[in-house]
Amino acid sequence: MRLCWIALAAALACGPLAGCKTLRGLNSCNKPQPYLGSGSVPPLKIPAGMDAFDTSNSLKLPTLNEPAPPARSARDPCLDAPPSFKAPTAPTPQA
Repeated sequence: MRLCWIALAAALACGPLAGCKTLRGLNSCNKPQPYLGSGSVPPLKIPAGMDAFDTSNSLKLPTLNEPAPPARSARDPCLDAPPSFKAPTAPTPQA
């Protein structure tokens, strides 16, 4: 009987560690994310009398000239989720 209680306690203790997706909500990746409201900041201004930083090796981000992707609903799968491993079967021709 004591072993049963130990097993039950272990199962209850490990339950929250399982990382259940339902605790985070249904496809939470399609909901608005905090980083979407971020913007660019102006370049650093160097005070008079100080040397400027060497920016020759800085990362230059190109401007995005592509249309925005279509909006995804909360029921759509996350883009980082792998696709289904089952390929759709072609219908058999009727003779």
